[in-house]
Amino acid sequence: MSTPQPPMPQAAAPNWQAAAPGSPQAGYTSPIPVVRTHLGHAIASEWTKIRSVRSTMWTLGVFVLLVIGIGLLTAALIAANESDAGLAGENPLSFGVFGLLLGSICIITLGVLTTASEYGTGMIRTTMTACPSRARVLTAKAIVFFAVAFTVTFVSVLLVALADVAMLDTARDPSGSEWLKGTVGISLYIALLGLLSLVIGSIIRHSAGAITIMIGVVLAPLVIALFMFSEALEGVRQALFEYSIPNQLSVFYSNSLSDSGPTGWDPLWIAIGVTAAVFAGAVALLQQRDV
Repeated sequence: MSTPQPPMPQAAAPNWQAAAPGSPQAGYTSPIPVVRTHLGHAIASEWTKIRSVRSTMWTLGVFVLLVIGIGLLTAALIAANESDAGLAGENPLSFGVFGLLLGSICIITLGVLTTASEYGTGMIRTTMTACPSRARVLTAKAIVFFAVAFTVTFVSVLLVALADVAMLDTARDPSGSEWLKGTVGISLYIALLGLLSLVIGSIIRHSAGAITIMIGVVLAPLVIALFMFSEALEGVRQALFEYSIPNQLSVFYSNSLSDSGPTGWDPLWIAIGVTAAVFAGAVALLQQRDV
């Protein structure tokens, strides 16, 4: 005699509702809850993306290695070869700028990849299908990337700053404003530089091209100025020196390459203005272009 089999589970039946008076068709209520999406959902999606791809770990890992490694190595070499009199009056935080200048290339690369890589792989179609609001997508990417870039930069420069002050005990103690500019200020600037790269990646939609443009923005003005020997171009040469990215990084440590140009927090306001203008242009282009 065969053993009776248990009944198979039945799929949930659709919830059909009676039609309203005068309605030609019956109503249907989906068992799947409908939730109105908002910016928070887009931010959660972008956070999942940026933390789950290998490029994030590689670029940020190399950034931390460059900033901390070069910062500590520079301080160690100076401490071993500089006399007490030579370090007097020097801001020990300023020796971290060398690692930041090289490390900024990593932040630029990650910023570009955050947007441009989706166009290269075609993933942007899925992103825009899930969130048709293009401005919301770009805003979510910007918020997540900026938070990640600022946090990693701040932790790195703070560790270097603490180590440099401890190693270079013959240098003067930095003031409160110098600590603020040399940690928070420089971290905001580097994060904004990466955010500008993210927006350029959205405009160019090609990783290699956008990275090349941003590296040119960082290095080209200073290199061009170094080879301007004509007196007729002295004004242009001076402007390129003053507003080059390396000089603006140095301004945060009160160690400018020139006697004029941006001072104090000026580089941060310049970066905010430029990034905001380019971001607005990117949003306008997104609304007009095909995916």
